[in-house]
Amino acid sequence: MITSARQRASEYQYRFNARFADYFDTLTDPEGGALDLPPRGAFPSRALDLVRDMSLRGGKRLRVAFLYEAAALITDEPVPGLDEAAISIELLQTHGLIHDDIIDGSAVRRGAQSVPHAYRDEFPDRPDTALGLAVLAGDLAAFLSLRVLATADLPPDRAAAMTAVQADAGALTVIGQFLDLERDFGPVPDLDLLHAVTEFKSTRYSVLAPLRLGLLATGADLAPYDSELRRYSTALGIANTIRDDWLDLFGDPAAVGKSLGSDIRSGRRSYAVRALLAAATEETERKVLDTALGDPQCDDDTLDRVRAIARRHGVDQSVQADADRYAHEASTLAGSWHSRWRTQAVAFFEHLPAWTAARDR
Repeated sequence: MITSARQRASEYQYRFNARFADYFDTLTDPEGGALDLPPRGAFPSRALDLVRDMSLRGGKRLRVAFLYEAAALITDEPVPGLDEAAISIELLQTHGLIHDDIIDGSAVRRGAQSVPHAYRDEFPDRPDTALGLAVLAGDLAAFLSLRVLATADLPPDRAAAMTAVQADAGALTVIGQFLDLERDFGPVPDLDLLHAVTEFKSTRYSVLAPLRLGLLATGADLAPYDSELRRYSTALGIANTIRDDWLDLFGDPAAVGKSLGSDIRSGRRSYAVRALLAAATEETERKVLDTALGDPQCDDDTLDRVRAIARRHGVDQSVQADADRYAHEASTLAGSWHSRWRTQAVAFFEHLPAWTAARDR
C-alpha cells in the first residue's frame, strides 16, 4: 500500500507538470493571454519567466496529490476546478520558496539557482534592486495563485469559498514565517513553539488547504470533517517538518535539491538543532556548536564535526523516530475514515505518512 501511495503521487506529479506548463503558456500567449501584461518593459516578463522556471523546475507535488485524493474521498467522477486548485496550490508554494530563499540567503533551490541569487547575478552593483525584484517575483506568484481560483469556471459561491481557503492559507503562512524568525531569538524553544511554527508556516497551506480545496471542489460541506482534517494535517505536518530538518543535516544534497546545513548556518532552532543542543553537554562539543550555529560561513569540515556530535549522541536516530511517531499518528487518524469515505482514497492518506516520513533515508 505504501508503494501504491507513492505510485499514485508520482502519477499526479507527471500529469500535473504538463498542466502547469500549459497554464504558463496560456498566461503569456501573445494572441490573447489570460494576463494583461504591459506592452513595454523587460522586468515584468523576466519576473514571470523566473516564476515559471521555479514552478516547473521540480518538486514532489504532494500538495497536488492531497488535493486530488481529497476529492476522491467523495467521488471517482471528474471534478471541475481541481486543476485550477492544483495550479493555485503550487503557485503559492513558488511564492513561499522565493521568499524563503530571500530570508535564508539560499543560493540553490530545486537543484538550480534560486530566484534571489539570479537577480543578484543580474544586478551585482545594485543589491537593493535585486532584493526588491525577488520580493516582487514572490508576490507575483502569490497573487497569481488567488487569481487562478477566482477566475475558474465554477459556481460563484464555490469559487469564492475555495479562493477564501487559499487566501487564508497564504496569510497564515506569512504569519508562520514571522513566528519562524522569532523562534530563533532568545533561549532554545520548547516543542510547543516548534509545533506552532510548523502549523502556521507549513501545515496550513501544505496539507490542510489542499484537503479543504479538494473537498470543496466536490461541493462537500467541510464543517462535519474539519476537526479531523486538522488533526491529520497537524500530525503529518510535524512528521514532514521533522524529516526535513533531518535531511538538512544528514541528507543527500542531490536528493534534497539544495545545499545542506542551512539550519546550522542561519542559527535556526529546528527540531533537529533543538535535539542536538539538548544532547551535546560536553564543553568541547558545545564549543563546536557555538562556533557553527549562526555562522553563514560555516564550512563543510565544521558541519561534519557537528554531524559527528549528533551521531555520537544518537540524535540522527532519535529525530527519525520522532518523525515516524507523528507519521504513525497521522496514519491512525486516516484509518478511522474508512467507515465514511471511499476506501481507495482513505488508504492513500492512511499509508502516505509512512512513505513521506521515510523518504530518502
